[in-house]
Amino acid sequence: MTTTVAPVVGDGTTARSRAAQRWRRLRLPLAIVGLLALAGLLAVLPAPRTSTDPYAPDNPDPTGARAAAEILRAQGVEIDYTRRLAEAVRDARDGSTLLVVGGDLVLDGDAVERLADTDADLVVVDAPFTLETLTDGALQGDGVGWETPTARAAACDDPDAVAAGTVTATGGLRATSSDAVVCFPAEGDAAGAGAYGVVDREQRVVGFADGAMLTNEHLASEGNAALVLRALGRHDHLVWYIPSYDDLGMADDEAGPGLGALVPPVVPLIGLHLLLVTLAAAVWRGRRLGRVVDEPLPVVVPAAETTRGRGRLYRRSRSRAHAAAALRAGTAARCARRLGLARSADAPVLIEAVERATGRPGRDVEALLYGPPPHDDLGLARLAQALDHLESEVHRS
Repeated sequence: MTTTVAPVVGDGTTARSRAAQRWRRLRLPLAIVGLLALAGLLAVLPAPRTSTDPYAPDNPDPTGARAAAEILRAQGVEIDYTRRLAEAVRDARDGSTLLVVGGDLVLDGDAVERLADTDADLVVVDAPFTLETLTDGALQGDGVGWETPTARAAACDDPDAVAAGTVTATGGLRATSSDAVVCFPAEGDAAGAGAYGVVDREQRVVGFADGAMLTNEHLASEGNAALVLRALGRHDHLVWYIPSYDDLGMADDEAGPGLGALVPPVVPLIGLHLLLVTLAAAVWRGRRLGRVVDEPLPVVVPAAETTRGRGRLYRRSRSRAHAAAALRAGTAARCARRLGLARSADAPVLIEAVERATGRPGRDVEALLYGPPPHDDLGLARLAQALDHLESEVHRS
């Protein structure tokens, strides 16, 4: 005979209620662990490949120059972007182009001399002092205007300027030497003035009065793209240098004395001595763990008193479900042992064995051992008596 066990267990809970209880207990620790995991994931993720620096090759904003950089990369130009003078000078070599963007920062004379000592072709944007120093005064800046860029024709014989035809620009440069070529003059400019200049000596130097035509906003205007791409894509390697506020213009071997050179020589010896003293104190005062030993208990509590004490706790807290579950578990374990079953025997197996041993209907045995918990003290007392009778019948069999 096969008996179907009801889904209610001895303490009155179900799988759903137990899962809800576990979730209420664990949701705060799980939330904390999840936040820590998310923070760790964000920490190891690579930094975003975009910036907000003006004229930067990774800036997609209107003031950035990502469009020009992507076009150059598509044409096979390798771009090294740096904010450090030492890295720019190191990477600039013969057969490459070094782009120097001034903006709000003005490089000092030593930094400009280091740029001039490279073998790369130089393109200087919005840096009149740097441009004047690099060309020995052949190109001088008349200042960058704040007006809206206007269309200007080449008006010169420079191949790159002629290919561009017309650009939109503001500001101006002025040629003071016969070997300086200046293009794209504004309306009313004197001869030898314009927004773009070239001095081609032992080192080719190209100057832009301002960086408007380099930006994403104005690159597609008129012939700006043609002029910018021809100036920056002359070689297959481009070093894109934008000075930063914390760039001191010193190479790694010129960075000056470090912290170790500023402290007295005896400080490392004192530190080593303190470390040895700390280790010795840790060994001396450290707690040593010996073997596990049995210690006599100060008071021996009989099992009967422990059982009665637990019963009083159940009664005081009115935990009838737990008391009923304990009574049923004890009865089921003793009946299984009496009938030769394992303690881990399934409920249907135990119910069928008790049914054969006592002659009671399986439904009655199931209600006693696995039924719902009692609702009051009287029901708990009756359940205890019924379980005692059932156990006595099993022992008589």
